[in-house]
Amino acid sequence: MTHPLHPETICVQAGWTPGKGEPRVLPIYQSTTFKYDTSEQMAKLFDLEEQGFFYTRLQNPTNEAVASKIAQLEGGVAAILTSSGQAAVLFSIINLCEAGDHFISTSAIYGGTFNLMSVTLKKLGIEVTFVDQDAPREDIIKAFRPNTKLLFGETLSNPSLNVLDIAKMADIAHSQGVPLIVDNTFATPINCRPFDFGADIVVHSTTKYMDGHAMAVGGAIVDSGRFDWEAHSSQFPGLTQPDPSYHGLAYTKKFGKMAYITKATAQLMRDLGAIPSPMNSFLLNIGLETLHLRMPRHCENAQKVAEFLEKHPDVAWINYPGLPSNPHYELAQKQFKNGQSCGVVTFGIKGGRDRSIKFIDSLKLAAIVTHVADSRTCVLHPASHTHRQLTDEQLLEAGVKPDLIRFSVGTEAAEDIIADLQQAFAQI
Repeated sequence: MTHPLHPETICVQAGWTPGKGEPRVLPIYQSTTFKYDTSEQMAKLFDLEEQGFFYTRLQNPTNEAVASKIAQLEGGVAAILTSSGQAAVLFSIINLCEAGDHFISTSAIYGGTFNLMSVTLKKLGIEVTFVDQDAPREDIIKAFRPNTKLLFGETLSNPSLNVLDIAKMADIAHSQGVPLIVDNTFATPINCRPFDFGADIVVHSTTKYMDGHAMAVGGAIVDSGRFDWEAHSSQFPGLTQPDPSYHGLAYTKKFGKMAYITKATAQLMRDLGAIPSPMNSFLLNIGLETLHLRMPRHCENAQKVAEFLEKHPDVAWINYPGLPSNPHYELAQKQFKNGQSCGVVTFGIKGGRDRSIKFIDSLKLAAIVTHVADSRTCVLHPASHTHRQLTDEQLLEAGVKPDLIRFSVGTEAAEDIIADLQQAFAQI
């Protein structure tokens, strides 16, 4: 093909191109190891002198094919799959940071990510400062230090659904000589490609919309290949200076635009081993083949649900970027394809936390599960569940109100989803 492929075609076709007599469907290379004829062939692979597969902890043909598809969907140069979205976030940060370093994150992020940054990474000697993503540019810049290595945010924060102004944050990060890392899980590249707005690295929990079936936990990191690590060489020695574990090889000098993902693979995955099983990657690929069909349906259903909830007398407040009353509506229209964001709606019930919990318990079609963003409508009370480890102060900082209900709208008939909401309202 001479012209760039559309996302719909990438979802179906990219990553695996069978040759004559090869399987039409991406095979599951369910093998830990791969055979070579000579010791020298294997040695060159271990020295990163040649590309190839020799041990699944580093690379596997099934994993590689799916990573390639996701990289193409995001418009990046390369990607790596991880065993979970949490592993993807962790690797994306520690690929740049080590003990004594500092980074900045927006405060409105997933509770597990907030805890990873504020507690676990702190124990490893990496410090984070949380900022309000809607604060003025000059206020956010004040949080930067000489040892700051990156700026992190979520395209759509989970569960508060704040819309990140990617262009604004990219401009701030680049003015300080660091990359912007964006978690694009909720929007997916079908609705938003952060690289188009200046982001440098994208991470995903592929467990969500990309998988779509709630079958396989996984994550991905994609590099745009645009950040000039060499221009800030002293800031990123792990990428630009010799790596003693590879005989003094320097990633940027050896691999150019592929440096970031190569380091994450050859160093972090080698040492930490958070690789997905080939079977999980195979299941992920099945989900990716219909991502372009499912996302519009999720968004159409969510829009109908949001409009219903906005008019309901028992709803205290509602947050969905597709509603004109939403404070991020204009940004969503600019940043998301056709203004469609995701299938998640958040709202609160009049009467506070206890009544919101009673409402959730009254739903029948929507299941209470520790999950979000698959084909089945599901619901959660973050303050009691995913964000339970946070204090009341941290909950508010992360944009999670005590009465917040996270309602993940599936691909069922919108009329049936709304009918379930109506009967639950009748019970409270």
